[in-house]
Formats: sequence, C-alpha cells, structure tokens
Amino acid sequence: MEVYASDKTFLAIGHYQIGSIAVRVLSFSMIEIDNHFWYEKVAAAFRLRQSIGLIRENNNTYRLVHGEGDNLPGLIVDVYGDTAVMQAHSVGMHLIRKSLAEGIVKAVPGVQNVYYKSETTLPFKAPVDPENGYLIGKESEVCMALENGLNFQVDWLRGQKTGFFVDQRENRALLELYAKGKSVLNMFCYTGGFSVYAMRGGARLVHSVDSSAKAIDLTDKNVAVNFPGDIRHASYVEDAFKFLNANQNQYDLLVLDPPAFAKHRDALRNALKGYKRLNAKGIEQIKPGGILFTFSCSQVVTREQFRLAVFSAAAETGRNVRILHQLSQPADHPVNIYHPEGEYLKGLVLYVE
Repeated sequence: MEVYASDKTFLAIGHYQIGSIAVRVLSFSMIEIDNHFWYEKVAAAFRLRQSIGLIRENNNTYRLVHGEGDNLPGLIVDVYGDTAVMQAHSVGMHLIRKSLAEGIVKAVPGVQNVYYKSETTLPFKAPVDPENGYLIGKESEVCMALENGLNFQVDWLRGQKTGFFVDQRENRALLELYAKGKSVLNMFCYTGGFSVYAMRGGARLVHSVDSSAKAIDLTDKNVAVNFPGDIRHASYVEDAFKFLNANQNQYDLLVLDPPAFAKHRDALRNALKGYKRLNAKGIEQIKPGGILFTFSCSQVVTREQFRLAVFSAAAETGRNVRILHQLSQPADHPVNIYHPEGEYLKGLVLYVE
C-alpha cells in the first residue's frame, strides 16, 4: 500500500493490515517492491551480522532479521548452521514468504534450508491459514547449532519461538565469567543454555529446572553433548515456586529467565505482580553474597517497570541488593531508534548480601 499526505504528497509504501498498526512501512521512497528488493534487504541484514563478528568459526547461530530493526517489519529470521527459521508476524510478510526464502538462500552463504514457522505468530483474525513447513531444502526435525564453541540441539518444529533463545547469547557468556566454583540454579531452563555455559565456566554444580519434561530432556541432551559423563549437572521437572520453596539458601548463582508474563497491555498489571513475586522468592532463596541473573522478555513491560518490580521484591525481602549489570538483547537484535518497542529483553545482574 502507498501512503499519501492530505495534499497528495507521497509518504511511504508498506504492508497494510487491519489492526492497531495500519501500515508497516517498507520504504519512504517510491520504489518497486519486487524479489530484488527483498534480496537486498536480507543481504543488508547479513552484512550487519558480518560486520559485528557473528559469522565466525565457533559460531553459526544468530538472528539474521529482527523486524523493524532491520527495516523488515513483521519478519523474524534465525539462522542455525545451514537452516534459517522464518516467522511472519504480519499478513504481508506471510504472503511473500517464498520470495523471502529465496532471498535468504541467495544472500546468506551456507544456508540451504528455510523452515517457515508462523502458525502461532500471525494476527489472530488474519484472513489466512498458515502452515508450518519447509519452503526450501531438505526436511529435518532438529540440528546441532554452534554458539561460542558450544553445541546445542535445536528443535524448531516443537520448540518455543524458532527453537532456541538466540537473544541470550551474550548474557550466557557473561554468566560463564561468574560461574567458577559456584553452585548454580537455572530456573525455566528450556534448552539449558545458561546451564551449559555455567559448566564451561567451572561451576561446582549446576541444577536445571523446568515445568516441561520435553525442555528438561533437551537440556540433558545439550549438557551431555558438551560435557559427556559430567556428574556436576542434575535436572528437575518441577514448578518454579515449589522448587524455590523447597531449596532455601543452597545456591551461589541463580538464573530467573521465565517466559513472557504479558503479551498484551491488558495483562501488564498481573505481569508486574508476577515478576515481583518471582524475584522476591529468588532474592530470598539465594546464599549471602550470591549473584542473581533476572530477566523479562515481555515487550509490554518497560525497562523501568521491570526494575521497579525487582526493587519492590528486594525491599520485601529486606536484603541488601546491588545492581552489577543492566542487560539487554545482543547486537543481532538491533533496535530502530524510531521503534523503541523493538527492545524487549530486559535483565539485571544483582549482588545479594
């Protein structure tokens, strides 16, 4: 759709969709939106990842396209070795998915397969019926991805998001620096990313907890492939609050990385209560002198709101807490300065006395 001012001056061209965002702008110039246009956009996104050093021998896992941050609103693409996993968040991107897949394979060396996973990401009332499946290449259910020299099994068919939380790469590496000699608890562990990094960092013991048996199975596989036969790791299928209540003051380093508590603004109030309750329990549980990594991936929760929830949690426990780091998403999740909503991941590293 072309957008004009009241005096008929051309403003922009983009994808139209019924909803709160009427037009997702693709260009502010009057140009033809064709296959070459999509290729150039994807190629530009890949060049950015090259320039920040993500394409290297010990890392083949990264976000190739981050929506508005790469001037491709409504599109997410993560790369795992020779496979790109694509999610459309707008009808416009869904309709040109095959052109996008062709552009990805052409623009990104080494990528041979494109899997489309948008059954749950398109607007609820969208007049389309998307199906997950391969757009290009061979069919495979899982692959072994390489991140900072560590191997992770990625299951994009059944896993959350595109199969792996690429956005925590740098935060996992930071935790590795704190792990030596520590007892580590990784709550909401999913694929066990933080657990594996903690083990490489020299943790004394690592416990991984998730309410999903499938997640725990994936965590155990990822620990085993990187540290076969290592007895420092144990995993538990259990509710987070039940586990924390039953294990007081046992851990030096604690990770709280829950799924999004709020995906819509009408759930914001309850989400903030949830973050306060969870962090209060974590601060209460950790050993004196412990380190707490805590996160929110809820886009509707602002950085200041999350920090206030954690502040309230600390005050409730009565413990002395200091902020060591304020964390965000990595550089392959760029934020368009005119679209601050693209910054969704918030994190704090706390020292608890």
